[in-house]
Amino acid sequence: MIEIERKFLVRDRSYRKEAARHWAMVQGFLSTDPERVVRVRRSGSEAWITIKGKTVDGGTTREEWEFEIPPEAAERLLQLCLPVVIRKIRYEVVYGGHTFEVDEFQDDNQGLTLAEIELTDVAEAFDRPGWLGEEVTGRPEYYNSQLSKKPYATWK
Repeated sequence: MIEIERKFLVRDRSYRKEAARHWAMVQGFLSTDPERVVRVRRSGSEAWITIKGKTVDGGTTREEWEFEIPPEAAERLLQLCLPVVIRKIRYEVVYGGHTFEVDEFQDDNQGLTLAEIELTDVAEAFDRPGWLGEEVTGRPEYYNSQLSKKPYATWK
């Protein structure tokens, strides 16, 4: 499976009133190696394990496999993950025919809000909502796997 994704900072919280839904999630990383990221994620009664390959095309594209797992297994795997677990609230916003996933980070990453959009082609055009800020696609410090190693609170 190929994932094509672009990532942006968010200017303000006006996306909240446009959101179709939102939910809390927690995720940890068994591997943050850029060649093979392995993530465990839980949200409510659902959980997944995801394997991502190396990013290419300026950070937009990589192979990705995601499998649903029992929530109990996710809880056990989260205990095996690297020390910083990421907690965030995800907002789903449909704008201009595309879905943006806006993540408000918590704990040591509080103050950081990122929006991601998945595309079908690297050159696919999309409308940009007014709350969408600077593009940070391909900047490793904004990858969740890296935020688990060097949280946003330590950047300043």
